[in-house]
Amino acid sequence: MDFAFSSAIELAAAIAARKISAVEVLDAHLAQIDSHNAAINAVISLDREGAYERAKKADAALARGEAPGPLHGVPFTLKDTHETSDMRTTVGFPPFADYVAKEDSPVVARLKAAGGVLMARTNVAAMLSDWQSSNPLFGRTANPWKLERTAGGSSGGAAAAVAAGMTPFDIGTDMQGSIRLPAAFCGVHGLKPTEHRISLAGAFPNPGNAAGSVRLMSCLGPLARGVDDLALIYRIVAGPDGRDTDLAPVPVEPIPALDLKTLRIAFAPSFPGFPMAGEISVAVENLARQLQSAGAIVEEAKLPSLDLHDDLKQGGALIGMMMEAAQPEPPKQPSSVSRWFEALARRDKSILAWDGFFDGYDALLCPVAMTTAFAHCEPGTPIDVDGREQSYWMLPAYGAIFNYSGHPALSMPCGQDRDGLPIGLQLVGKRWSESRLLGVAKAIESLTGGFRRPPGY
Repeated sequence: MDFAFSSAIELAAAIAARKISAVEVLDAHLAQIDSHNAAINAVISLDREGAYERAKKADAALARGEAPGPLHGVPFTLKDTHETSDMRTTVGFPPFADYVAKEDSPVVARLKAAGGVLMARTNVAAMLSDWQSSNPLFGRTANPWKLERTAGGSSGGAAAAVAAGMTPFDIGTDMQGSIRLPAAFCGVHGLKPTEHRISLAGAFPNPGNAAGSVRLMSCLGPLARGVDDLALIYRIVAGPDGRDTDLAPVPVEPIPALDLKTLRIAFAPSFPGFPMAGEISVAVENLARQLQSAGAIVEEAKLPSLDLHDDLKQGGALIGMMMEAAQPEPPKQPSSVSRWFEALARRDKSILAWDGFFDGYDALLCPVAMTTAFAHCEPGTPIDVDGREQSYWMLPAYGAIFNYSGHPALSMPCGQDRDGLPIGLQLVGKRWSESRLLGVAKAIESLTGGFRRPPGY
């Protein structure tokens, strides 16, 4: 059993059966970190001593005959944004360099209660504000596939660590593709659930206990090497928690086993007016043909009659208003309440249009991003896409559309481009249908080839 690249489900089962110990599994992951992290710089704030203490306690609990949780003894990392009571949370921002929260966020608490062994944090874009992961505290994270390429952001450290076998899973945040973009660049799976499905309480350092302003578009979700692990972690962390009052009390349903012959899939090789690398469009079309050959009903999507560029603009405006409200001092000309409600009314039109679209389909298959992992660069630098310079700010466009609408979406690896870099494709589903969307992804996973280990790991 290759501990470093086994799934969380496999590791938990082997530990529970006492075929292996939690300490042995932790040893393997720390050895992987020791061997590869100097080059990648994905793992930060490593708590080696604390992790060993937690792993030993997990083994001792089994020896006493205690019933194991679904993650009993399984080591994991966390994106450096979730508040934890035993490790610092910095978001790569110097004023938070030594910040340790008074309590774990609900998501962290649930992972620990399930038996998970927290090892370390993973690197981020400073204040989660870029699509590359670099910050003044910890430096830059590289892509395990090619070190001169970015791992993406803002969950770049999480995606790179999962891809390199340093951790079985991580929990990212996603306001404009920050789970799905790094997952695609690093060749792993990442789920952005429906908005208000997973608690945002403690999802960002808050030493002054300020009122939360990020109430829309932002989501938490897992990154892992397979759909089964995504589903397991999602089931553990989803649902009301007593702290985030926006969470909907929608049941977290079991992941259904679906037959491709029962599915209706729409596909879009690109979106109107959005740039797209030809190899990624071809990957979408090829998978659509494979799905059709396997018996699914597959149709090229007639997307809702929306101005998607305007949706991106309006989404950016909403984020701007939320960030404005988060400032310690209000701006000289703050946004009015009427402007906020006008923005919500505009967003409702997009939500309802996509709801109508998904009445006819189990999922939409489309790109995650306009390109595969690009070379490290200064934010704002134009990105080469098939020989043409495209705006840096369009990097998250294909994912951000579904932050604006609130629909669940996941990234899954589907082969490689001519440079040997992973291609990630996106599956999007009806709101509150994460379980079915994961079931669709599981049915498709055999056609995509699933996760491939980067060379040298």
